[in-house]
Amino acid sequence: MLHNLKINKEFFDPVLTQIKTFEIRKNDRNFHVGDKVILNEWDNEKKQYTGRKTNIEIIYITDYEQKDNYVVFSFKML
Repeated sequence: MLHNLKINKEFFDPVLTQIKTFEIRKNDRNFHVGDKVILNEWDNEKKQYTGRKTNIEIIYITDYEQKDNYVVFSFKML
């Protein structure tokens, strides 16, 4: 499965530098290990995409201690 997701500008560079290797998301897309994700950088002030994006793959998922229907997934860069 391929998911296109928004990621706020403040979190995008930490993903690119591999400091941030997880996402907490509402599981409204039925995420699975092995799913590919395109993270599209979003500028919340301008209310528009910046045009920068990166590709990742989900490598681990848990809902431990999360709000209902939320998951944490870790990922690797592609």
